[in-house]
Amino acid sequence: MNIEEGLIDIICFFEELFVDYGMNAVAAQYLNLLINLVVLTLIVLGINYLIKNFIIEGFKLFTNKTKTTLDDFLIKSNFPRYVGRFLPLFVVYKLFPLIFSEFPEVLEIFYKLVEIYVIILIVWICRSVLRSTRNYLKTREEFNDKPLESFSQIIMIFIWIIGLMFIFSTLFNRSVLGFAISLGAASAVILLIFKDTILGLVASIQVSVNDIVRIGDWITFEKFGADGTVTEINLATVRVQNWDNTFTTIPTYSLISDSFQNWRGMQESPGRRIKRSVYIKQNSVKFLTSEEIDRLKKIKLIAPYLENRQAEIDKYNESNGTDKSLLINGRNQTNLGIFRKYADSYLHEHSAVHKEMYIIVRHMAPTANGIPLEILCFSKDKRWENFEYISADIFDHLIAAIPYFDLKLFEAPSGDDIRSFLERKSEI
Repeated sequence: MNIEEGLIDIICFFEELFVDYGMNAVAAQYLNLLINLVVLTLIVLGINYLIKNFIIEGFKLFTNKTKTTLDDFLIKSNFPRYVGRFLPLFVVYKLFPLIFSEFPEVLEIFYKLVEIYVIILIVWICRSVLRSTRNYLKTREEFNDKPLESFSQIIMIFIWIIGLMFIFSTLFNRSVLGFAISLGAASAVILLIFKDTILGLVASIQVSVNDIVRIGDWITFEKFGADGTVTEINLATVRVQNWDNTFTTIPTYSLISDSFQNWRGMQESPGRRIKRSVYIKQNSVKFLTSEEIDRLKKIKLIAPYLENRQAEIDKYNESNGTDKSLLINGRNQTNLGIFRKYADSYLHEHSAVHKEMYIIVRHMAPTANGIPLEILCFSKDKRWENFEYISADIFDHLIAAIPYFDLKLFEAPSGDDIRSFLERKSEI
């Protein structure tokens, strides 16, 4: 007698016993079936208990002794539990046909359910391995700025598609290839239903391949009111933590369909650009007399420049016999030109300004608000709070220095200015 025959004898034991005691054969058959199902359930629960308390706990003890953290993430994603489910499934697969040997219709359904369960179990195991790998890579510094969430979701979608194809081919008794061909005929409907998911999938691939956005990038997306750091990139959305600590969710597809600003280039460059203007009142610009130039020579930063420049101008005017009874004749220096040189020298001396990058002080086209004098330079420190401090320090100094050159800043008149003007006018 082999093992299978012995199992059949055990399974039919209660049926034969009940018949011997005079029970109806059909009733004895169904009661025996019920007892066998209860016994099978207890066996499965016992195996699950052993797996949970010995195999899984043993795997945990093993992972605690290893140096790598990948196995720790496998524990957290229930990888041992999913693998352990194959053992009770194997027991059920072997015993169930023997219990239902007289019910072929039930067995046909059973085999299909087992195949579907195995497919789902394999998908769960793949998902567990994928999540563990993703979480492990997040702990590695070289992957901190990579959209691992998006990659894992893309792979998981393909795994589920393959799994669903096998499930449907099992349910309808068709080959996977035949099911895939019939699925192609319904592609238009599928594209319509899963339009957003497909767009997100394409966008995620393009964002990753073209390196458009990384985790940790500072982006500005005015359409969605986003201005802050990218904290997460997944298949459907990009999550941005704004500078006021609020969060903005942006559709991933918008990163390739709309325009936004990525500040990564500034963060990777040696310095961060300062570009601001001060507006000079046009009627405060004038030619300087010798006495005024001598007074400005006391300013240390431009003293050598004034000496050399004035000597050059005087030599030119003398050689050309220029009548200097009027300042406009010949070559002359202006207070705005000297202030522009002072601002340039100040920037070159400032310790926080990057000397190997552009330092430009230039006139812009005059406007109704005066003459814009634009300051263009780069700060060495790119951190936002320090950058703002450096910018403020530079312009605090330049604004305070303007009166020393007999220049005036343009400022729109306030209510107090108008009131003072009217009071003076009434006194006259």
